[in-house]
Amino acid sequence: MSVLGVCSLKGGVGKTSITLGLASAAVHAGLRTLVVDLDPQADTTLALGVTGLAENDVAAVLDNPTQFVIDSAIARSPWDGELLHVLMGSNDSARHDGPSYAHRLTRLKHALDILADRYDLVIIDCPPSLGGLTRQGLTACDRALVVTELGLFSVTAAGRAFQAIDEIRRQSAPALRPLGVLVNRVRARSLEQAYRQEELENMFGELVLPTYIPERSALQQAQGSGSPIHAWPSRAARDLADRFDAVLAAALRSMESPTSAQLAPPADVPPATQQLDGTGQLFDGLAMESLDDE
Repeated sequence: MSVLGVCSLKGGVGKTSITLGLASAAVHAGLRTLVVDLDPQADTTLALGVTGLAENDVAAVLDNPTQFVIDSAIARSPWDGELLHVLMGSNDSARHDGPSYAHRLTRLKHALDILADRYDLVIIDCPPSLGGLTRQGLTACDRALVVTELGLFSVTAAGRAFQAIDEIRRQSAPALRPLGVLVNRVRARSLEQAYRQEELENMFGELVLPTYIPERSALQQAQGSGSPIHAWPSRAARDLADRFDAVLAAALRSMESPTSAQLAPPADVPPATQQLDGTGQLFDGLAMESLDDE
């Protein structure tokens, strides 16, 4: 079982949307997947259609990570009841977001160890802050994916996230490694974003993943309808689905999962570093409005 954490130390960068896209890719690949919603806002739980479907939630698991409590906090997502399960989030988990003592940091890891034979992949949606919940989440992970946008505050928050990952690796999670930074909500022909992209690459080099997620209304449409992006009927959704497949494939290869062979990165997904157009602006070669209309 491979465990991937999705994190950001700044809210509003689309971290939960990335979690949902990766869950969609995992189901599309036929992987037995558990999504752990650590964010007290519980948006992932809502989007996956499981609100109120389990007796307990992740807060109860962090209180008492026993088999009975864990089982009672997991619900089957209507996206695919056999392949996709959710360890449900709730605002009650906020009481675990304060300082975490050493004996508490491994509670989620212990819970996931109990489930190791059930799932191929676990995706942990961490809160957008470095509190006790994020520390417990990352302590349970093999890899951490940092989500950012191409803006000043988001880029600097990515730097803090990598520092936090290294700190947690040294203190409580020796197996934890950064997968990289995933650039989200990229807009075509934006001079500011082109500048921030260059800044990001100068800061993190090869840690910037070679696939980015463009801004597409299809993603919000699919989420609003309670549908995985792989099932949404539009050209833009197919483009996004290919990109999430590529990111998931990279994560599985990094974790040396035997299931990674099920996901080959699509050959036609453009890399994150794009050519600039004649004005020096970021240009990915795609007509974004026409993609969203099809």
